[in-house]
Amino acid sequence: MKYEACIGLETHVMQKTRTKMFCGCKHEYGAPPNTNVCPVCLGYPGAMPVMNEHAIELICKAGLLLGCEINPHAKWDRKNYFYPDMSKNYQITQADEPICIGGQVPVEVNGELKIFTLERIHQEENAAKNTHVSGASLIDYNRAGTALMEIVSNPCMHSADDAFAYIHTIKLIMEYGGISNCDMEKGQMRSDVNISVRPVGQSTLGEKVEIKNMNSPSFIVEAIHYEIDRQIELIESGGEVVQETRGYDPDRGETFTQRTKENAHDYRYFPEPDLMPVEISAEQVARWKSELPELPAQRRERYVSELGLPEYDTKVLTADKIISDYFDQTCQNTDQFKLVANYLMGKIASLSSEKGICVVESKLTAEKLAQVAGLVAGKTISSSAANDLIEILFNEGGDPKVLVEEKGMAQVSDDSALEQWADEAIAGNDKAVADYKAGNGASINALMGSVMKASRGKANPPAVIAMLKQKLG
Repeated sequence: MKYEACIGLETHVMQKTRTKMFCGCKHEYGAPPNTNVCPVCLGYPGAMPVMNEHAIELICKAGLLLGCEINPHAKWDRKNYFYPDMSKNYQITQADEPICIGGQVPVEVNGELKIFTLERIHQEENAAKNTHVSGASLIDYNRAGTALMEIVSNPCMHSADDAFAYIHTIKLIMEYGGISNCDMEKGQMRSDVNISVRPVGQSTLGEKVEIKNMNSPSFIVEAIHYEIDRQIELIESGGEVVQETRGYDPDRGETFTQRTKENAHDYRYFPEPDLMPVEISAEQVARWKSELPELPAQRRERYVSELGLPEYDTKVLTADKIISDYFDQTCQNTDQFKLVANYLMGKIASLSSEKGICVVESKLTAEKLAQVAGLVAGKTISSSAANDLIEILFNEGGDPKVLVEEKGMAQVSDDSALEQWADEAIAGNDKAVADYKAGNGASINALMGSVMKASRGKANPPAVIAMLKQKLG
């Protein structure tokens, strides 16, 4: 029997706010443990929460970016549970009236466009961070109460590739929208993955298993592959899939049971008595909609239609918002768009990998890269000299034109100099000359190499080719 997997993701995204969701404590990564805390986020009796207006704006903008309907009247609820990471023993969240309803995410999966639908996006507060060391558990409440939104998809994905592409798309949209930095290593984005399997053709869903707190797309892919195989094998051997919460062990490549899955009634949801509902006006929604930025898909389309870039280049450049913004800034100072794209995908990417820093952290500014592109386009320097110049600017900075002068990088196009190098190359490469005259056009490359060596890379390649062809008839 053939089986179909049905996969839904609950993706938690920490919003880019300066303070926490319901108090004035700083939202700051890396602060000494338990320093950004107060009676509200520690759950002291009598402490009263106050909504973070910026967080409400960010979740509404996230909803607009993902095609959600913005609920004009949303309310807060208490989700009761007794874990050490929630000191007041409940979480302020949204149960039946979330801020964002519905939505859809256009995703390209292996070259095919798919539309994955959302159930909702709701606002809540984050839990504290647990650290388990040497048989003890340490709790840092700096993260407790930070603004956290949960993007809940429908069970509309059917493979690990679907889930991977979906997560990548959500991450890019949140980064481009300024909603979150989505740094998974810092816990700013993580997903719970719900998986069930059913016979192909069956309309009802199978029993759902939830894999909690996945903060790596590659681990999500591994866990989905394992869990689908586990459930199918269990069914075919006569067993039953049990609704439960599981974790994933990346070292063993296996999921494992954590606890029997709770149902909604287990959390004893009830309306939050200390907070008024969220009232959102049509005017606010219209203003936020007008402030939405250009998304990756729109930027890729612009790069093709206005800048003439190949689709491959656009995908590489827009895969990182920082790089894409840097590219846009560079293109404001030059019309050599393809040349700039080549440098970002080639030499600069190599230097960034080697040095462990992004180009924006280097001394190569967008304006200087534009100058380098102009020097190449104007035939002042060769392509190889440009790579050398970029490396110097990346590491040390400086004025491109001054460096070309000081380092003797200027390209030589003087006919007398080129003629001398061409004559020497022809005299010293009898076989290449004979092959060329016999009809092997590619053999001119050997002569070209000799000229470039003699000129130390300064000869103008097109001028050299023209000179060689002229002399060889």
